[in-house]
Amino acid sequence: MRISIVLFLLIIQLFLFLSFNVESNSNSCCSRNLIEDVCKNFTQVDPTLRYKFCIDSLEAGPGSRCANRTELGLIALNLLLNNATDTQCYIKQLLGKSKGLNPIFWSNLETCLELYLSGIFQLKEGIRAYESSGYGGVFGVSAISWSGTRCKDSMKENKGAVPPLKKRNNDVMHLSSIGFGFTFDE
Repeated sequence: MRISIVLFLLIIQLFLFLSFNVESNSNSCCSRNLIEDVCKNFTQVDPTLRYKFCIDSLEAGPGSRCANRTELGLIALNLLLNNATDTQCYIKQLLGKSKGLNPIFWSNLETCLELYLSGIFQLKEGIRAYESSGYGGVFGVSAISWSGTRCKDSMKENKGAVPPLKKRNNDVMHLSSIGFGFTFDE
């Protein structure tokens, strides 16, 4: 009698385990398909956005594997915010290390810092708008995208110098393209 009860409980546990795994895998698959679909659409609209960058970025976002479209949009906006904030911090570090260097380089870094400070503030406002309504946020994304573009342009003025922010600015602009896709499309 005890063996049959134990066996029965083991079968129930196995059934629950298998049911949970199938459900988890189907959510992951659906989110993976959602990410792929979103990135396919966004790269068609913005040919400068690389498909692999879009996939890798969204999949790296916490919770993206279980997210619906609106949640994925919020994840994308927060990835953009984190990246822009990290870039702002990096600019501050460069300013701290570059005293006595080329005054044009110094001035351009200060310009970039101001652009990112303003853009991040506006992006935070945009994220709040997106959170409250499931759409909106386009002005915040636009502000941070413009910050990255303008910073990239100002750093080009340093002829002969390797632009220390090139990859960071490009990442901000690509993440902005993803953010635009969600804020325009909702």
